[in-house]
Amino acid sequence: MTFVVVENCIKCKYTDCVEVCPVDCFHEGPNFLVIDPEECIDCTLCEPECPVQAIYPEDDLPADQQDFLQINEELSREWPVITERKDPPPDAEEWEGKENKRELLER
Repeated sequence: MTFVVVENCIKCKYTDCVEVCPVDCFHEGPNFLVIDPEECIDCTLCEPECPVQAIYPEDDLPADQQDFLQINEELSREWPVITERKDPPPDAEEWEGKENKRELLER
């Protein structure tokens, strides 16, 4: 099993989760984070750190977020590893909890 970053992270991109990861499995894109399923050790540390509840265990992914397992896997191969917390985007709070952000995902 792995943990998966889902749609609510898009354009919020808080990095609190990155700081607690013991294996550096997070990767950063322009406006989204992903978890490398090959590196994730299922430690559960990242999930409670996300202020917008955008991280789920693979087995608990909501039905409408299932495709994010593949998105995390694909993009983790392309994007660089992120290991330190960064400031969120200036407009992150405006995007918290908004639905239908998939088309805003920058690859």
